[in-house]
Order: sequence, then C-alpha cells, then structure tokens
Amino acid sequence: MKTRHFFWRLILYRPGLYLINLLAWSLIHMAPLVPGLLTKAFFDHLEGTYAFPYGVWAIAVLLIGAALARIALIFGGFMTDVHFRFRISTLLRRNMLSHVMKEPGARAIPCSPGEAISNFRDDVDQAEEATSWSVDTLGLVGFVIVASWILISIDLQLTILVFVPLILVVTAAQVATARIQKYRAASRESTAKVTGAISEMFANVQAIQVAGAEKRVVERFISLSEKRRQSMVKDKLLTETLSSVFTNSVNLGTGLILVLASLKMRSGDFTVGDLSLFVYYLTFVTQLISNVGNFMTYYKQMGVSFQRIKSMLQGAPASLLTAANYIGIGKFKNKRNQEKEAHPDRMVQLTHGRFNPSAISAAEDGMETAIIKAPPLSLLEAQGLSYQYPDTGRGISNINLTLKRGTFTVVTGMIGSGKTTLVRTLLGLLPAEKGEIRWNGERVTEPADFFIPPQSAYTAQIPRLYSDKLRNNILLGITEEPGNLERALHAAVMEEDIKHLQHGLETMVGPRGVKLSGGQAQRTAAARMLVRDAELYVFDDLSSALDVETERKLWERLFSERGGATCLVVSHRRAALNHADHIIVLNGGEIEAEGTAEQLLASSESFRQLWYGEETG
Repeated sequence: MKTRHFFWRLILYRPGLYLINLLAWSLIHMAPLVPGLLTKAFFDHLEGTYAFPYGVWAIAVLLIGAALARIALIFGGFMTDVHFRFRISTLLRRNMLSHVMKEPGARAIPCSPGEAISNFRDDVDQAEEATSWSVDTLGLVGFVIVASWILISIDLQLTILVFVPLILVVTAAQVATARIQKYRAASRESTAKVTGAISEMFANVQAIQVAGAEKRVVERFISLSEKRRQSMVKDKLLTETLSSVFTNSVNLGTGLILVLASLKMRSGDFTVGDLSLFVYYLTFVTQLISNVGNFMTYYKQMGVSFQRIKSMLQGAPASLLTAANYIGIGKFKNKRNQEKEAHPDRMVQLTHGRFNPSAISAAEDGMETAIIKAPPLSLLEAQGLSYQYPDTGRGISNINLTLKRGTFTVVTGMIGSGKTTLVRTLLGLLPAEKGEIRWNGERVTEPADFFIPPQSAYTAQIPRLYSDKLRNNILLGITEEPGNLERALHAAVMEEDIKHLQHGLETMVGPRGVKLSGGQAQRTAAARMLVRDAELYVFDDLSSALDVETERKLWERLFSERGGATCLVVSHRRAALNHADHIIVLNGGEIEAEGTAEQLLASSESFRQLWYGEETG
C-alpha cells in the first residue's frame, strides 16, 4: 500500500464526518470574502467613489456580524475536526494493538518497547495531522478561487505581479521540505531509543544495582539524550525556517501592493477601497500557500510514519490498519450484529446441542463485545500438534494430548524439552504449523480467539504485572463479585501476604511488580487466573519461585477447590507431580513417556532423573 492509498483509506473510514469537517472549514475560510468587500465599501464610501445606501454605521454593524458568524463557524469547525481526528487516531491504535496482541510471543513487537511506544504515539499523531490539514487546504482553495476572480476583475496586472512572485518564493522554500523526511526519521528513531532506555532502566532496577552499573547506564542515557537533542534541533530548525518563509511572504506581498498601488492611484484607476481589499485578501491568499506547504510537509512526514507503522505489522497487509472496527464510540454494525438483531435469541454459544468453534468470532456491538461461550468441557484433544521456532528450529513435534474433564495433567521434562512451547501452541499463543485441536470433538480453528475465559485461563512462566494497585492487577478490568476475589486469593495462598502489605490490595506493585517478591508475583498471577471462571486452567511453571510449604498449600487448595475444572500444569516439582492424574514427559519436543507417577518411576529414566534430581538437589 502506498502512502496516498493509506491517506485515502483514512478519509474513507468516516467519509460523512470528513465531508462535514471539510464543509465547516470551507465556510470558515470562505467567510473572509464578505468582510473584505465590506472593507472596500467602507473606504470607497469615505473617499466618495461609492455611496453605501445604509451609511457607514451599517457597514460597521455588518463587519461585527461577520466576525461573530466566523467565530461561530470556527467553534463548529473545531468540534468536527476533533471528532474526525480522534476517530482516525483511535482506529489506527486499535488496529495496531489488535494485530500485536494476536502475534505469538516474542514476535508480537519487532522492535524495542520504546520504539513501539513511538509508533503508537508519534507516528499515529503524524497521520492524524496530515488528514486534518487537508481540509484546511481544500477550504482555502475555494477562497482563493473566488478572491482571485474578484481581484482580477479590479486589476489583472496588479494581481499577477503580486501573487506570482509569492508563489515562486514559497515554491522554492517548499522544495527544501524534502529534507524534512530525513530529519524527521532521525528524530523519531532517537526518541524511540531514549524511550526504550527509560523502559529498560525501570524494568531492570535491581539488576543494575546488583551489578553496580548505575554510572554506565546513566552515561548511556545521557549519550542517547544528546543524540536526540541534536536530531530534534535539526528537525525543528528546518521546520521553523520554512514556516518563517511562509509567514513572511505576507509582508513581501504587502510591500509589493503598496509600491504598485501607489503608482496606479496617481492615475485614478485604483481606489483606497481597492487597496484595502488587496491587502485584506493577501493575508488569506498567502495563508493558502502556507497551508499547502504545511500540508505537504505533514504528508511527507506521514509517509515516514506510515513506513514505521508498517514495520510493526511484520509482513501483514497494511490494509488492516484502516479496517473498519468498533473503537468505543457510537454504534458499530457488522454482519454478525445485524444477524444478532434479527435473531436476539441466538447467542454465540451452544445451539441445538451442537457447537461449532469455527463459526464463532468475537463480534462487537454498541458498547459490548460478544463473548465466545462453548459448552462445558468434556474432552480436549490435540492431535499431531507441531511448532518450530524459526531461528533455532527447536520446538515440539507431533504431540498428541488428551485432557478429560476434571483431570489434573502435568507436563514435565528437562529444560528445553518443549513444555512451554506445548502449552503456548495449544492456546494459540504460538501458531501451530501442523495438527488440530478439538473441544468435545469439534475442531477449534482459531485457538487464540477461543482459549480465553470462560473456556480457559492461563498463567505464564514469567508473570506480567502492571504498575498499578494489586487489586487491579488481579481483576484486570472484570467486575469484582462478592467473595470471588477472596476465594481466588485463598486458592493462590495470598491471604497472609495481603495482611503484611502496607495498603493491602490497594498496594501499588510498581513497574512489572518490582515491589513484590518473585513468589508473590507468581501467586498474584495465579489469583488473576483463578478469579475468572474457566473450564480449563493452564499453569506454566507456576511454583518455581515458591518455598516448599507454600507450594504444597497452593496445589492442595487448587486441587480441592477447582470443582469440575480441568488443569494442565507445566512443572517438574514433586508437589505438583504428586497431585497429577496423568503425567506427560517431554524430551526434545516429543512425548517420551506418559502415565501416572508410579508407572513412570518404573518405566522412564528421564522421569526418575526429574523425580530424584529434585531430592538430590
């Protein structure tokens, strides 16, 4: 997709609102035509070359009325512009974030977090600016066409002699804007590096302190900040230089008008009213030249930003950036919404005793998103599941997995055997290269969309916590129901920790949960999962940072309180293995053995090493 196609698709996202915005700003920019003619009539009336029928005071009243009308138009124009700009930027950020969230693991963001933030913030703002400035440019074109016709009808020679030099001067300045692309790209890149360095420092405070690397980290940050300052100064200097050329072109034009008009006024062919009209219109005509220059600058900068935004897609079609989606404002209609309105009794769930996950999607309507709701889990099967990491070729191969309702299955194996890869591929967090997954015998075609509450809940190997209150980290936006949070905290063995935290559940945990211990962070992630009702709970090495007694309590409580839920656990710890109904031993990405602990102790050397290795350690 070219930049112009991207620009056009942004306009077409809300064509009606864009046209209203264009109409509003066209009226705003056309409005000065009337005061200009009134000013000419005022001076001609005083000079005696024209008699205004209602007198001088009537002209003054009309001028005040025209000014008030333009103020009202400007207010309306800002309202339409804000609505249009906000929708464009929100759509881009929504679609970018949706794509990132669907990408597997480390491939979600192909750059540093700082650069990604710059993509979401600065580059989207640049696209918003370019589309917004287009309505000003088009509106001023209408003014210039009418104003030029009026001025030419008064004096063709003066019109040409004044405006042609201005156009040439501004055009010459505009040629220099090609360098803006270079400076703006460098500015964006340096800003992203600084933002990324800040993110890394906050995320690794303890590591920096332990290594005594504070000085080196600060020196690196100062170096990056200095490079950012230099690139931003170049960018700002060129932008302001061009802006001054555009702005001072009015002064140049005024000087030319005064010189040429004085010669014509001697012969009596040019009146004071004509002079005032030329000077008055000159400001707005040169404003068009300035706006065109600004629009071209923003458009070129948008081209740079568009390329940076596309890099976030990692080869996905750029058209998804402007795909029409609900952004939380107004009413969004799609095919599934219309079907739902026509058949309000039909929900995205069990229908006539059958369930077809391939026909389910998270449809959006109004202010809510339809939730995929499958029938209760009786049997989950994975057949021939395979995935290899592109860089290393390691992964899993031809995995067959069967989970019955209410069972407690543990996946174990040596480091690098593929345990985490297996559960992430099963849940759709990694794209399976082969194999299929079936829920109660029905195939799941989009695991990433399907394996979410109320179907499943997942705790990753490394907990991801936000710099927010502990309560908010656990709930993550869901409504707190009576007793639900307390039960989740008890199952996660968190109640004693809450008592010892200064502000309890209202404690701020800091960036990535830095104020919590490793075990507290893991159990917070467990509580986050358990507070959501699900048919399948997936734990990835949950207890690695827990002491023996806390781990024992956690598995006992989970085992006794999970009800009919099915559990899939990645662990090599004996406390988890002791509770397992079924154990799967992975080796080299393949299933080496499976069975109960007693069976595997008798038949599997790898399992015996894991079982007795913990004891030896």
